[in-house]
Amino acid sequence: MASSTAPFYAVIRFRWLIIIGSILFSVIMAMGMQNLAFNPDSRVFFSKQNPQLVAMEELENTFVKNENIYIALKPEQGDVFNVKTLALVKALSEACWQIPYSSRVDSISNFQHMTVLGDDLSVDDLVADPENLSQQEIDEIRQVVLNEHALVHHLINPAGTITGININLLKPGKSLSEVPTTVAYVRDMLDEFSSEYPQHDFYLTGSVPFDQVFSQVSQDDSATLVPLMYLIIIVGVGLLLRSFSASFVTLIVIGMSTAVAMGMMGHMGMMITSPTAVAPVIIMTLAIADSVHILATMFSEMRRGLDKFAAIQEALRINLKPVFVTSLTTAIGFLSMNSSDVPPFRELGNVVAVGVLAAFVFSVLLLPAIIAVLPMPITVPKQEKESLRDRFADFVINNRERLLFGSSIVMLLIMLGIFRIELNDNFIEYLDESYQIRLDTELIASEQVTGLDIVEYSVSSGRSGGITTPEYLEGLDKLGKWFEQQPDVMTVATFADIMKRLNRKMNGDDPDYYSPPDSAELAAQYLLLYELSLPYGLDLNNRIDIDKSKTRLTVIMKRTSAKKLRQLDERARDWMQQNLPASMYSYGSGLSVVFAHISKRNIDTMLIGISVALVLISLILIVALGSVKYGLLSLVPNLFPAILAFGVWGYLQSQVGLAVAVVAAISIGVVVDDTVHFLTKYLLARKEKNMSPAQAVKYSFNTVGTAIVITSVALAAGFAVLAFSGFYVNFSMGVLTVIAIVFALLTDFLFLPPLLIAADEEE
Repeated sequence: MASSTAPFYAVIRFRWLIIIGSILFSVIMAMGMQNLAFNPDSRVFFSKQNPQLVAMEELENTFVKNENIYIALKPEQGDVFNVKTLALVKALSEACWQIPYSSRVDSISNFQHMTVLGDDLSVDDLVADPENLSQQEIDEIRQVVLNEHALVHHLINPAGTITGININLLKPGKSLSEVPTTVAYVRDMLDEFSSEYPQHDFYLTGSVPFDQVFSQVSQDDSATLVPLMYLIIIVGVGLLLRSFSASFVTLIVIGMSTAVAMGMMGHMGMMITSPTAVAPVIIMTLAIADSVHILATMFSEMRRGLDKFAAIQEALRINLKPVFVTSLTTAIGFLSMNSSDVPPFRELGNVVAVGVLAAFVFSVLLLPAIIAVLPMPITVPKQEKESLRDRFADFVINNRERLLFGSSIVMLLIMLGIFRIELNDNFIEYLDESYQIRLDTELIASEQVTGLDIVEYSVSSGRSGGITTPEYLEGLDKLGKWFEQQPDVMTVATFADIMKRLNRKMNGDDPDYYSPPDSAELAAQYLLLYELSLPYGLDLNNRIDIDKSKTRLTVIMKRTSAKKLRQLDERARDWMQQNLPASMYSYGSGLSVVFAHISKRNIDTMLIGISVALVLISLILIVALGSVKYGLLSLVPNLFPAILAFGVWGYLQSQVGLAVAVVAAISIGVVVDDTVHFLTKYLLARKEKNMSPAQAVKYSFNTVGTAIVITSVALAAGFAVLAFSGFYVNFSMGVLTVIAIVFALLTDFLFLPPLLIAADEEE
């Protein structure tokens, strides 16, 4: 043994140099963490090549970027149409113009109400002087508002019990402080109005507040999950290894590994997002495994009588290859996330891969160097713990045929749950109910003030000035009416609605004229007259492009799912293709649509990365194990845990979203660890000790069984911490990975040993 462990003595000999060098390297890398900042923009989830994002940006460049804040207010008395509430709506609408970057404010008070005297068109705020309104005037306002297509389900509910104010923003996009500054201003403003109008409840939603909350989620996760993970490590490793020194050195290794990875992130100019905020937790979780295997072997050798230095060298000799292989395969699993269509997931994969490789280096160099310095008392366990491993190994060996057959049947039944899975997502449910904005948004939707999802289309006439032609307006009107007949649609806003309202007004409010003008010249005159009457900030730039060749069609939907959004867009494009000129054909756009497609796009792109990772991991295992047969056999316990996890998810939840493809990549990288360590010990027993297959299985259980249990518990506990995240993508990623880890442990203990015995006994 002395000659075989001699190369590892250098770690002990140069222990102080290794300790000092590791500290200096970690400090230099950790300095990059000062460059880290939280990115509040939800659009970071979309790659620049995302076709739905490209379509949305094209629409926003043609018209106006749709970044908004939506404030809803509800009077306790249950009716918006009273002097106090109308005065509040007007005062709040005027105050909203002072919000940073505010470019447009829409409410029932400043709705541009048209009146016609002779040939003169007058357009004024619907509510000009609310405090001096008579009851008759209030009733007239009620009549106008609740019968106005442009207001109901957009700025007021049909019952008139709750109303909203929509603020569009034009942020310069030059500073990360724009979103938090704006949202803080709005919250302070609402606090003041709440004090002045205590009989009203206020609710806040919109894309900009959601951006701010996503940033808050990242900060909350960093502030709560990382300390919780440290606590689990201190308590868990201490109890399982029964050594304070072991807990201390493990903390140092995972702390330095995390600092190196996060520092690299800062040095490379990356920013923290909701997914990457949990990178420290994942790195800490994975870094435990390397340390535990080395420490467990070292303690075992010391209990057998070796001195500390000899035990360190033997632990390195036995574990260097499996620890390297598991670190490499785990890193490959995470690097496969570079094929993801979601940039934060790519960054998460790269950061964790760096952390895993750093953990390997620190585990085989820094950890033994520190152990060589620290006192390391050993507690000899009670004999029954050893016999428990023996009894379990005997049970598996004696029942190997039944276990192999029974496990196969059970796994097959569980895997059938995959067919129950539906690819679906709900953007609102990315946040749990601890965040007020989700509660506010759901209340606004349930009260039918406005919808949660918006689908938008840029509908072209095919030529400059063509939006006033009767053919275009009639086609646009038909398209709007088609959308209104679709399930889950609350309201539709089209340029044709404006022209229909103008035509009716210019013809004495005769309902028979509520249709597009019958000539292009007349429509152009109406439009010019109307635009000249509109005040600054409330013009039609958000609905019409500059050369009047395109208009914006907006579909506001009830609470729905990503699947239904995708289906609506597909049906709409089919209808347009069959019923409208080719120039009017358009793809749906908007944040809701982009998020609706992101899950499917992520799976499609990740399949490539996962496939490449599987091939690389298989080749590495074949080389590392020195056998094509064992390399291929290892694929069974490596692939099945992820499949089984999704099978269980299919029975319990039936829906998966953005995290699904990422979990597959993570689990494939993570669950390889146990299989490699078990197989390494099995082959060592077969080749070096000339044991039979059954004896080699028992040897594997005795030498690495405890370490596998400890690392599996540590990994499961670490990923279970993600269940405390307020971000559903992280939550589902954590829970699914925990399920995969549990199945990996069961597969390696109940399925792999019988499989190995069956494969080797046939020779």
